Amino acid sequence: MEQYRVLLYYKYVAIEDPETFAAEHLAACKEIGLKGRILVSHEGINGTCSGTIEQTDAYMEMMNNDERFKDIMWKMDDAEGHAFKKMHVRAKKEIVHLGLEDDINPNELTGTYLSPKEFYEQMQQEDTIVLDARNDYEYDLGHFRGSVRPDIRNFRDLPQWIKDNKDKLEGKKILTYCTGGIRCEKFSGWLKREGFEDVSQLHGGIHTYGTDPEVKGQLWDGQMYVFDNRIAVPINRVEHVIVGKDIFDGTPCERYVNCANPECNDKILCSEENEHKYMRSCSHECRTHPRNRYVVEHNMTPEQVEERLAALETADVN
Repeated sequence: MEQYRVLLYYKYVAIEDPETFAAEHLAACKEIGLKGRILVSHEGINGTCSGTIEQTDAYMEMMNNDERFKDIMWKMDDAEGHAFKKMHVRAKKEIVHLGLEDDINPNELTGTYLSPKEFYEQMQQEDTIVLDARNDYEYDLGHFRGSVRPDIRNFRDLPQWIKDNKDKLEGKKILTYCTGGIRCEKFSGWLKREGFEDVSQLHGGIHTYGTDPEVKGQLWDGQMYVFDNRIAVPINRVEHVIVGKDIFDGTPCERYVNCANPECNDKILCSEENEHKYMRSCSHECRTHPRNRYVVEHNMTPEQVEERLAALETADVN
């Protein structure tokens, strides 16, 4: 069997014509045989893709031969096969969106880089706040022990949450982290522009922390959410602590599914048993949605749906 690999990378660098670059890059990736999702903008490139060892080596060689990308920090995972179904390269306004009118250029302003060992040591110091810069569902699956979970749904909501909680952060050493480092590049720079003086970020993100041979992912609980078919990957190689909780009964859980209501589509943690019991829907409103995907997939009749809803109502009463 061929060995496969998943690549995760980004680079903030000027790209003059993102549309043309994206079209040419897509053709090159397809020729190599890669599958994945790559975003391109005037501010740089942000990608994750999968392929055989030979294919991913060819891609990295192609990128390294381009002066703009030769110093990319590659994050790599072994895989059993492709982590994506197709290959997409899209031109966007930004490669990561923080929702700022006056955007941050990380090449001009960003937080202090910390190696995994430095991050491990500093997050245990007094007067230090560790801020998760990811979405809520990513945090719920896994996070650094004692880190702060901002009450946000999306990365672009983070600046307003900081402004609303500024008094809790002032005078503290702030450490930020995200999956591969790209979000922290902008976020930490924005924090500095807002007047926070002691701001640092985990260089290379959680992925690099988990693969560091010295730290071994210690003080990370749960798993790391990834935006591909794997959904979750382990980080702590010393101990595994499950922090995810089944949305329906609160039991330990690390299994994500999307709500069957297409207008909701929220990611929910639940066991396979509860997925079927609750029709893969996060609420009564979602279970009764006329286009509920679980109902369609299982060819449920209106009578069967009513019977399931009645059983759940009785169970809730008891």
